[in-house]
Amino acid sequence: MALEELLHRYFGYSSFREGQREIIEALLNKEDTLAVLPTGTGKSLTYQLTGKILPHTVLIVSPLLSLMEDQVRQLQKLGERRVVAFNSFLSYDEKQYILAQLHKYKFIFISPESLMKNEVLEKLKNMPLSLFVVDEAHCVSQWGVDFRPEYVKIKDVLQKLNFPLTLALTATASQSVQNEIKDYLFKEPLAVRSFIYSINRKNISLIVERTDEKEAQLFEYLIKRNKKGIVYCTARKTTEMLSRKLQEQTSIRSAFYHGGLTANERSKIQQQFIENEIDLLFATNAFGMGIDKPDIRFVIHYDCPASMENYVQEIGRAGRDGQAAIALLLYQSGDEAIHRFFRNEVKEELRTLQKLLEGHTEFPTELLESMSDIQQKWLEGYLNGSYTLEVLSERLRKKDQEKYYQLEQMLDYIFTKECRRTFIMHYFSETEESEKVTPCCDNCGAVLSATEAEQNIAGKTVHSWQEILIRLFKEEK
Repeated sequence: MALEELLHRYFGYSSFREGQREIIEALLNKEDTLAVLPTGTGKSLTYQLTGKILPHTVLIVSPLLSLMEDQVRQLQKLGERRVVAFNSFLSYDEKQYILAQLHKYKFIFISPESLMKNEVLEKLKNMPLSLFVVDEAHCVSQWGVDFRPEYVKIKDVLQKLNFPLTLALTATASQSVQNEIKDYLFKEPLAVRSFIYSINRKNISLIVERTDEKEAQLFEYLIKRNKKGIVYCTARKTTEMLSRKLQEQTSIRSAFYHGGLTANERSKIQQQFIENEIDLLFATNAFGMGIDKPDIRFVIHYDCPASMENYVQEIGRAGRDGQAAIALLLYQSGDEAIHRFFRNEVKEELRTLQKLLEGHTEFPTELLESMSDIQQKWLEGYLNGSYTLEVLSERLRKKDQEKYYQLEQMLDYIFTKECRRTFIMHYFSETEESEKVTPCCDNCGAVLSATEAEQNIAGKTVHSWQEILIRLFKEEK
């Protein structure tokens, strides 16, 4: 049966989107594959249809609990009953039941933490896998040792499973990130088939507004638009503060979302947003990966993003239905200081951990409870021999240099007078298209509205990004 017939039979679609067919064909040819497909182009279908065709289980490693729950619901709506999510949402009895029945499932979604459990690995080693999928594969590079060390360990799991056919999926990856994904996830990095499609989302207008009254301008925009959207903030307390103020001043149905909420709270808010019970989310970058909501009309960055990778990944939540959408970045002088704060915080976390380790060969409960999440992850890596503190310090030093470069590029994007779409495409080593997108960006004439267009800041004194970086990353004693 032709692939198009199977596509229609299982999913009701008459044709493939760009890249889907080629990726599926590579997998059916037993080729390990890296696929970079922009947000909203149907990455999940590549392994779902492949799984329908291949005889055995498809294992999908997913970084967010709410994301895998959403994927399970999608497959169940399509009539697939042999699907399960194995994660910390489950009780002990539920986990034991699923483990006993694991070989009966066609699609298994699993968190990287659960994947590392010995009882899970033993079950997986004794059952055939048709496909091993690493969703949001950019997490290997972007979060790495200081956020999700489990992603870096996935290759060890693959080795124990005799390197089954593997698919790595992401929406955003520069050339260097692509190379890291190949090195971390595949047995033979040079033999991996790569399908890299443009990150250019033509229906999203790119606008940067420099302002001295950021909060007021944000609220003015939200009240005028009153449509579904996401406002990204760097700090958790900012999401809470803005959501509270908006609720006090307007009738807009809003909520805040960040990593400090419980897993159940995050899952509930995400479902309310998807089901239109909430129109606006103030969120940190804990929200977004794999969100299947087509009618988000705008994504606003209230704070300067840490990198172009983060920025492009997050604005990609908008306009997944193909209709016009806006990506608005609000910049106020000094915004970048938040990244210096987090940078110093990480250094202080490491110094504190080193002091805690001095003289301790055992780690009592009260000592562990005094450690932050990131310190506990570092301690875990230290105790299991993944690295010494010296190696960790060197990794963090290199990460610091990388963050400097990423923020440099982000500020360059904010201050550029050239086409912003072209800037993004060049950053990701893509060739500029000859046909101009309209509306494109504020530098090419796109505006939020006639009124807002009059709020020109040409007369304001603005420091160059070079000056900002020198001030931000000056040598600290």
